[in-house]
Amino acid sequence: MIDIQNVTLAYADRVILRDISLELSERRIAIIGANGSGKSSFARLLNGLVMPTKGDVLVDGLNTRTHGKDVRQKVGFVFQNPDNQIVFPVVEEDLAFGMKNLKFSKEDIAQKTTDILSRYNMLDMREHPAHLLSGGQKQLLAISGVLVMEPTYVVLDEPTTLLDLRNKRRITHAINALEQTVILASHDLDLLTDFDRVIVFDDGRIAIDDVPSVAIPHYIKLMS
Repeated sequence: MIDIQNVTLAYADRVILRDISLELSERRIAIIGANGSGKSSFARLLNGLVMPTKGDVLVDGLNTRTHGKDVRQKVGFVFQNPDNQIVFPVVEEDLAFGMKNLKFSKEDIAQKTTDILSRYNMLDMREHPAHLLSGGQKQLLAISGVLVMEPTYVVLDEPTTLLDLRNKRRITHAINALEQTVILASHDLDLLTDFDRVIVFDDGRIAIDDVPSVAIPHYIKLMS
């Protein structure tokens, strides 16, 4: 479980999140809100990419302030733009990077790379230049780089925003197939109808926290 305890987040004089307290335990949780509502900042709090100004974030009892490395192993983060996440020029080198840091054996790295590329029908791209992949392939590589680290939770920040319809469908299928707890920040309401819970942010506060059939219409009304 991820436990957010009385969290406020501020930059200079601007308050981004205001005294947020939540427990995240469902398997599929969505975070929605207008631009500037605080949803992406909230997502970044969950694995310690951002630290709260006040309050604490606990991941399975580990505080992001004091156990950042352990938290980031538990909580994988997929950025909106995969170019911000892909750091090596060749696909298999990029996948191996995190595993090498965790001291995985060469055999394990090779096997996990094969397994994840096979999962997304990208095995023939093992030695392909990462920057020459399509937008959808880059996003799958970013997701793959998170999954090979064996996280318990996967947080995704607007993973379909930059994609065309075909690749959006491909990424949606990949997200729906994840075995981990998924926390998804998105404007794409069609992705969220089968989620367990939708949290709507407005001006740094929680406007509603409910099942999709209740929360999504509330959000649409809020945006009208």
